[in-house]
Amino acid sequence: MANICVIREWYFPDDTRVSREVEALVRAGHEVDLICATRPGQPRFEQSGGLRIFRIPITRRRSGLARYLAENVLFQLAATALAGLLHLRRRYALVQVHSLPDWLAFAAIVPRLLGARVLLDLHECMPEYLTTRYKRPERAWSVRLMSFLEQASIRFASAVITCTDQMRERFVERGAPAEKISVVLNSFDEDRFDPARYASPRSRGEDFTLVCHGTVDENFGIDIVIRAVASLRDEIPGLRLRVYGEGTQRLALEELTAALGLGDRVWFSRGFLPVEELLPAIAAADAGVVAVRRDAFRDLTHCNKMYDLIALRKPVIISRTRAVEAYFADGCFRMFESENVADLAQAIRELYADPDLCTRLVARASEVSEPYRWPYQKKGYLAVVARLVAGPGAPDRRYALAAERAADR
Repeated sequence: MANICVIREWYFPDDTRVSREVEALVRAGHEVDLICATRPGQPRFEQSGGLRIFRIPITRRRSGLARYLAENVLFQLAATALAGLLHLRRRYALVQVHSLPDWLAFAAIVPRLLGARVLLDLHECMPEYLTTRYKRPERAWSVRLMSFLEQASIRFASAVITCTDQMRERFVERGAPAEKISVVLNSFDEDRFDPARYASPRSRGEDFTLVCHGTVDENFGIDIVIRAVASLRDEIPGLRLRVYGEGTQRLALEELTAALGLGDRVWFSRGFLPVEELLPAIAAADAGVVAVRRDAFRDLTHCNKMYDLIALRKPVIISRTRAVEAYFADGCFRMFESENVADLAQAIRELYADPDLCTRLVARASEVSEPYRWPYQKKGYLAVVARLVAGPGAPDRRYALAAERAADR
């Protein structure tokens, strides 16, 4: 097997996509060096089996665009130097780089020049991310620059993977070769967490508990969920909302909860919970809500939390977006129109009143999502890795067999 370097400008193991792909590489027998950012309190270096973690002393802060770009540049420089130095000792066959930002792909420049292959994992569409998160017009010079850097990064890479067909289509529309890009969905990591362990059968009484988990950010619409809960307080006395996570909107949401008199209905965790604690908490709920604000960015993506809820067999109430509708047929989720409090309240009302509807939604979502599960997505991911590690000219059957053996481990 091969020496592989993975680069991600975020914390490990917090990023679930990175965690499951790194775990798949190690289980497949590869030696993996991971370069990432440092959460306060984490060691700069760790080693466990075939994984070595090198943390660059940069702590990410969710702030304005100027700070965001400064952090990107500092991490880029440090990761480029570290990857180059490590390659001289380890001779990587492959460097996998995760966005954001797209141009982090060029941190692999030294290994690339010395013969390594580069796999770019595009988690987001950065031009759309910039226009929606930082309110930049589509024709702004900064958005056009992001489009240029996106395409330059794709051309630099040996191969690309991304999260949905809709994202792949957008990259191709801007000029990327379609044959260069594969899709690996953000499915639940069943290799690390067996969903059956967290099954929580419960009898339905008057209480009805909703759960929101993950980043507490304006884009995820938790304020809309709180307002829907407020509108139903008299109709469903046992309605409760539990919010697990942390983020920039937390204080504003706590103030909104107090202003609406929902202190006994809405509960917030103190920061992010370890996954081992979070999953039982989700399993104990009656339904999960994913209330993302629909925009050009969210129309292309899936939220990890959606797959978490499917795996834990929770009925899902979710904003209607293009990417969700493309993958999940009617009858999988109770969809509602983004930012529509009344429509969300109606969805909650229906699930509360009809336990059989909850059961049908869970069954249908599980059926439709079967090919999206990580055991199947992992095979596609490892096939891409095996092809790149084997190098140009290697027989297709050779890397296909290697990937199949690795995926079964």
